[in-house]
Amino acid sequence: MNIAIAGAGLVGRVLALALLKDNEHSITMFEKDSKEGISSAGFTAAGMLAPFSELETAESIISQLGQISIRLWPSLLKEIGLCDGYEQNGSIITAHPQDMSELEHFIGRLKQKTDVSQSIESLDQEALKSLEPALYSHQKGFLVKNEGVIDAQRFISFSNDYFDKQANITIQEQTEVKSIGAHKVHLLNSTEQFDWVFDARGLGAKEYFEDLRGVRGEVLWVETDEININRPTRIMHPRYKIYIVPRNNDSKANSTTGTKRYIIGATEIESEDLSPISVRSTMELLSALYTVHPSFGEARVVISETNCRPAFRDNLPRIENKKGLTRINGLYRHGWLLAPAIIEKALDEGIRNKG
Repeated sequence: MNIAIAGAGLVGRVLALALLKDNEHSITMFEKDSKEGISSAGFTAAGMLAPFSELETAESIISQLGQISIRLWPSLLKEIGLCDGYEQNGSIITAHPQDMSELEHFIGRLKQKTDVSQSIESLDQEALKSLEPALYSHQKGFLVKNEGVIDAQRFISFSNDYFDKQANITIQEQTEVKSIGAHKVHLLNSTEQFDWVFDARGLGAKEYFEDLRGVRGEVLWVETDEININRPTRIMHPRYKIYIVPRNNDSKANSTTGTKRYIIGATEIESEDLSPISVRSTMELLSALYTVHPSFGEARVVISETNCRPAFRDNLPRIENKKGLTRINGLYRHGWLLAPAIIEKALDEGIRNKG
């Protein structure tokens, strides 16, 4: 089939990989920015795969789909040659002594949503210190098993290299799509015909989805050779729940000196503002980070990023299928967790049974 994918962000890329595995389709991807994908929400994200930890503020379906995605991700990463871009060693949830009630409330909320008791292990101070020595000052924590993380930025890069080698896929970058219909992609000055069209534009699809909104997120990357945290870690707090996600550094110089990078995030702002990170967010994130371990005070802030994630009113993903057209949108803050499962569902309901 001759297939169009509008949008070369996370959803568009995973979709292209799934279609390439299905058949020898001819695929054209349309991307309004560069094909490097660095302007996409998926590139900014930390890439956490946390189907249980996200349950505090998400519906049970998010956890169910997330667990499916976790099973699908390894084969997708193997396909593009990113065999070391995925870890599934669990995640840590902890809090400072004065915020222990927040921690207990968080775990209680998880257990109310679904039966996750088998996936959560309570850790006293010694057990937590044994697992993550840098968290020695925390009296209690929880290990959420079977959660993990994907190196989001390397996935984008490796998928670019993979697509460049495929004869049956073309990326038309710097090409804005005005609108999409069944079998049709309307560009600024032309209309192109296809056997099937996929709309994976995120916020770019607002001309069709009236209830689609952007939710701003801000992250900081810090670098230090004094702290070694190996698992994604969430710190509970009454005002902001920060996450710390370790990120392997490809630099040979940094690998020999033991320097490690971490993505720090937490902000979730009802705004489609793409301007740089605010002073308030920077101060709150870094203040919370410093309380985790004093050596973070000497870490270097090397990157700051902002982006907006597409979401609907219920914060749940949406699939719309009809013959010749599939729309996938609204993955909100769960893009990396949901993308493979949502795409498989969309393909099964649409193009694989011809709509």
